[in-house]
Amino acid sequence: MPRYEILSEEAIVTLDAGWRRIVSELGVQFAKPEAVELFAKAGMRVEGEVVYLDPDFVMEQLALAPREFDMRARNPANNVHIGGDDMVFSGVYGPPFVLEGGARRDATMADYRRFTMLAQSFPELDSAGGVICEPNDTPLDSRHLDMIFALQTLTDKIYMGNVVSGVNARDTIEMSAILFGGEEVIAETPVCISLINCNSPLRWDDRMLDAQFEYNRARQPVILTPFLLMGAMSPVSVAATLAQQLAEAFAGIALAQLISPGCPVVFGSFLSNIDMQSGSPCFGTPESALGLLCTGQLARHYGLPFRTGGCLTSSQSPDAQAGYEALMTMLPTFLAGANFVMHSAGWLEGGLVSCYEKFIMDIELLRELQVEFTPLEVSEETLAFGAHEEVGHGGHFLGAAHTMERFRTCFYRPIVSSSQNYERWRRDGGKDAAARSGEICQRTLDAYEEPPMDEAIREELEAYVVRRRKELGD
Repeated sequence: MPRYEILSEEAIVTLDAGWRRIVSELGVQFAKPEAVELFAKAGMRVEGEVVYLDPDFVMEQLALAPREFDMRARNPANNVHIGGDDMVFSGVYGPPFVLEGGARRDATMADYRRFTMLAQSFPELDSAGGVICEPNDTPLDSRHLDMIFALQTLTDKIYMGNVVSGVNARDTIEMSAILFGGEEVIAETPVCISLINCNSPLRWDDRMLDAQFEYNRARQPVILTPFLLMGAMSPVSVAATLAQQLAEAFAGIALAQLISPGCPVVFGSFLSNIDMQSGSPCFGTPESALGLLCTGQLARHYGLPFRTGGCLTSSQSPDAQAGYEALMTMLPTFLAGANFVMHSAGWLEGGLVSCYEKFIMDIELLRELQVEFTPLEVSEETLAFGAHEEVGHGGHFLGAAHTMERFRTCFYRPIVSSSQNYERWRRDGGKDAAARSGEICQRTLDAYEEPPMDEAIREELEAYVVRRRKELGD
C-alpha cells in the first residue's frame, strides 16, 4: 500500500537544519568514556561527556548503516526482513505489572512464559519481544537468563535481547551463539534485536551504551530510540520534537557505525505527549499520530529502517478507550509503513501493565489491519459477472454459486468481535469484548505446543543459565 506522507519538501529542509543545529551547537552527551573517545578520534569536538557533532560526519556515518537487513529465527519459516516495505510486529515490552480478569498484580516469571506462549501461538506476531513483562519473583541480577531462555525455547521466532547492562547483553549474545552455532554464525545473519533508549533530552546513559557496545560488536542490530514525551522530555511542539528525535537517533546511529561499521541499526521513535494538567503520559493522541507519520517520511528520506507505533493506550482497563487509542496509534503505524513495531499486543496503562485480554484484542486489531492493507484484487474473476447472470434482477446472492464457492474465506472472520443479535448475545452470557478475549486467551494457552528443539542445545542452554546464575550470586 502507498505510504502516507504529510511533510512538504520545505518542512523536511527545515527539520534537517534543526537537527544539524542541535548536534553541532548543543551537542549530545555520552555517559561512557569509550564512546566519547571514539568520537574524539573521529575528529569531533568534545567537552567532558558532551560531543559536538559535525552534521556532515553524521551523514557519512548514516550512509554506512544498511538500508535493509535479514534476521534469522530458529524456525526458518519465521525469518524476517527489516526495511523497505516490510513490517515486523513484536509484543509488549517493559511493564512491571500484569492485568488478568480485572486483577492488577506484580508480573511473575509464569506470566512472562505465558505471554511468550501467546506470541508463539499467533502468526500475526513476528516476535514475542524482549521484556514482555518484568518477572518480579525472580532475582534481579539473573532474571534476564530465564527470560532469554524462555524466548529461545517457548518460541521459534526472532527475539529481543536484554539491555539492562553490558553483562546482560553479553549473556544474550552467548546464549544466542549456543542456539545458532557460534558467534561467527550470528554475526553473519543477526538473530536478536535490542532496544537502546536515549535518556532524552540529548543524553545517552552508560548502561544503555554498555549494552549497545556489546550488540554492535557482535553485529546484532539495535533500535536507537529517543524517549520523547512532549512537554517533559522535549518541547511542546511536534516540529521541535521531530528535530530533537533526529538529533538523538542520528547521534546514536553514528556511534554504532564507529563501533562496528556497517552494523545493522534501526532508527527508533517513541513519541507522544504528557497531560499538561496532571503531567501524566498520554498515548493514542493526535499529536503522537502526527509525529509517527512524520517519522516514517523522515526515515525514508534519510534511507533508514525505522521503528515506531504499536497498540498504545493510557487506559487502565481493556475498555473502549484502550481500543480507540490503540487504533489511533496502530493505524498511522500502518500508514507510515513502520519496519519494526514494538508493543503490538498487550500494552495497557501507559506501558505499566501487560494485559492478557488486551493482548487478544490487539491481535484482533492487528489481524484486521493486515487484511485491510493487503492490496485489493480487481480482475474479471473478482467482478463476478456470472453471479449477476445467475441472480438477475431483485434476487439475492446468498445461494449463488459464486457465494457458495467462497463463503468460507470471502470476508474477514474476527476472533473477538460479536455480530450476534441481542437476544442470542444475552443467552450466551452477555459477555463484552474483554470477557471474550479472556476466554480466547485461556483456550490459546491450553492448546499451546512448544516448538521442537534439539535436546543437546537445550541442555547446553540450561547449563549456561545454571552456571551464570551461580556466577552472578543468585
